[in-house]
Amino acid sequence: MVVALPFKVFELDRYFVPKELVLHLVALAGSVVLIAKRVPLRESRLDILLGLYLLWNVVSAIFATNHWLAQRAVAISISSVLVFWYARRASMTGSFRPILVACAIATVTAAIAGLAQAYGIRSDYFSINRAPGGLFGNRNFVAHVAAIGLSSLLWATVTARRSFGALIGCVGGALVTAALILSRSRAAWLALAACLVILALGMFASRSYWRGAGVGPRLGQFVLACGVGACLAIALPNSLNWNSDSPYLDSAKGMVEYKKGSGRGRLAQYENSLQMAAAHPVLGVGPGNWPVQYTRFAPGNDASLTGGGTTANPWPSSDWIALVSERGAAAAALLLAFFAALFIGSFRRWAWLDDCELVLARLVLAGTITAMMVVSAFDASLLLAAPALLFWSAIGASAGAGQRTPAWQTPARQWRWALIAILVVSAVAVARSATQTVAMWQVGEGGTRAGWLRGAIWDPGSYRINLRVAELYANRGQCRSARGFAARASSLFPNAAAPKRLLSRCR
Repeated sequence: MVVALPFKVFELDRYFVPKELVLHLVALAGSVVLIAKRVPLRESRLDILLGLYLLWNVVSAIFATNHWLAQRAVAISISSVLVFWYARRASMTGSFRPILVACAIATVTAAIAGLAQAYGIRSDYFSINRAPGGLFGNRNFVAHVAAIGLSSLLWATVTARRSFGALIGCVGGALVTAALILSRSRAAWLALAACLVILALGMFASRSYWRGAGVGPRLGQFVLACGVGACLAIALPNSLNWNSDSPYLDSAKGMVEYKKGSGRGRLAQYENSLQMAAAHPVLGVGPGNWPVQYTRFAPGNDASLTGGGTTANPWPSSDWIALVSERGAAAAALLLAFFAALFIGSFRRWAWLDDCELVLARLVLAGTITAMMVVSAFDASLLLAAPALLFWSAIGASAGAGQRTPAWQTPARQWRWALIAILVVSAVAVARSATQTVAMWQVGEGGTRAGWLRGAIWDPGSYRINLRVAELYANRGQCRSARGFAARASSLFPNAAAPKRLLSRCR
């Protein structure tokens, strides 16, 4: 939640790439532990769904136009699933509490950074474009994390071992609620509402399991703290420059608006993206390749376009639209079936659990899935590293809580190649994110041509870096060198106009 780079020339990527590196490092560490401890792989029907989903992603990536983007997107999906498997395995051995507490701490940490920017703290690591984005570069992303992690924070508060821990949890709840209010993220607000409904119903249905355990009073304190946080966020002056006299009320009124503004733009974007999916119904256009192909299906006045044959954002305003258009309807259906099975299972067999903490952990599973499903329906979250790490950790820990684990044993021979493949994939993902990070460090603030050249060496799959190097050479009249980088940029984004102009200029 705190890793970011200060180089503003790489807006968004300076937040995304370091967080992707952390996600892949966690997955790699889990892979090493899995092999070192010789943990057997025991698949279930749910694991088969996830395995088929990942396999479909890999096959789709093979036929993608931009394989650099495809590798990056598939790596996030693979590492996310690995985190789920490892978190669930750890929770089966009784380690679900540390994971859920860590998710709660991560949620509060993200909220604190957003609040710091909202109340006037300046930093090169903050972006002013979509404040208060904190260390995410966009206020919506902070709000998504807050909504997704709220269930874990609630669980950590009401089941705290000491009163001081419960107090800290209540303070965290106030901070997270304040960040949600100040973000004005309608997707996060809808996710919060849906999550609270599920949690309220779950708490009511499970009251016989936690009554007398001190959960009720702490739950009331947490709700009160969240209400105080919301009131303070609205009442206290901040440094955010909203254009409306009643910004929070306006956002609340426009939560389901679709006839104008961003709601209408989303619907137009969804329609164009579904046309893309219809043209590539089986495998989609390739993971991460939505911005590469979207310009072929969108009219010139589409709000998602920049005017140069590229898109303003590298993903559509919905994870599920991205999945259907990039990886095919079958991949989206597999993942949806997995979430549905987990959600339904969270409300079953409570009587088998011998501890109220385990029952409440199942509510974390239901609430977290609900929040993610709503957020991902209206924005990008599931396919981004930071919210993905938080989400898959939380549902892995809560899904494994109370389940029995098989005895430790040497993996069967047929699984050894799978373990080696997992380790190799994780290592490649770490290496790619590391080289992208080094490339951004080499470019820095983009003031020297030598920095851009070194960046192109470290990250040859970056459209932005290759295009900039080509422009620098062309401006100096060195067309021979410019052509190579412009051709590389054009191969990455064939519909982009800027590389074609450079190639035409340097014939």
